Amino acid sequence: MIKFFESAIQNLNGWGIMVFIFILGSLELFFGLLEGKWSKNDKILDVVCLVVPRFIFSALIGFFSLRILPFILPGLKNAFAWIPFTFGFFIILVTIDLSQYWYHRLHHQLPVLWRFHRTHHSASYMSVVVNSRQNIFYVAFLSQFYITAALVYLGLGGPALLFNGFQTVWSYACHTSVKWDKVLYRYRVLHPLAWLLERLLVTPATHHAHHAASHGDGVGYYKGNFGGILFIWDIIFGTAHISRKYPKQYGISNYEDDPWYAQWLWPLFKSHVIGSELAKGGPEVKEETHDLEIIKELQNA
Repeated sequence: MIKFFESAIQNLNGWGIMVFIFILGSLELFFGLLEGKWSKNDKILDVVCLVVPRFIFSALIGFFSLRILPFILPGLKNAFAWIPFTFGFFIILVTIDLSQYWYHRLHHQLPVLWRFHRTHHSASYMSVVVNSRQNIFYVAFLSQFYITAALVYLGLGGPALLFNGFQTVWSYACHTSVKWDKVLYRYRVLHPLAWLLERLLVTPATHHAHHAASHGDGVGYYKGNFGGILFIWDIIFGTAHISRKYPKQYGISNYEDDPWYAQWLWPLFKSHVIGSELAKGGPEVKEETHDLEIIKELQNA
């Protein structure tokens, strides 16, 4: 029974997630939710980021699980198998999601790290494919992969695989342009559920705010809302912003449409756009023009 359960979860993490992505992506295209903003450069970058890392990191995690873990944790295989499934899932949820919160937050707050995460915010649209739109080195150091592999090795395979599937599906669901949480804000009877959900878990509205091209207009909030699955970390650490509204513009206000290969493989490949953060000799962080515009508007009001 346990082997059947783990096999079902593995299928969810593989083909199941790809089917989920395909369905959401089809809805976005059918309803024209990308509003013609998906350029050729964006298409190449999004597809490469979605497909290629699955092959690269599958091999990497396989090597880590079969070679590295037995070497650094000898004799500990299945050492935590005695832990109940529910408690194991809770441990994994807290440890991985909290580590991801700080990993994400530091890439926004430390200039030396920002350019590795910049690719994720360069899209002028929200879409299911934006979830995977990451610089290859940002992905390579994600703690989620290695912690999950270690927990599977230690005997928490079922909870770890279930968490990985849940996290992946929820993350894609919060990046999509299908604003499924709007129904919770539209009907008064659902407001208590909305209040609880948006403080416990990341929702499209709170995460879309994080991808806004502006900050300080009451909706956009890219200097906060760093949570991956649990929004409660933003509540606890004072980086939360809840408006139940969606930004009018997404992306980076000073974005120069850097070529896809520079965004994906920086610093191995640099952008040819002079003055770009990804160009040779470019600044680590450029001033956000929309922030300056908002400040001027408030001063003139």
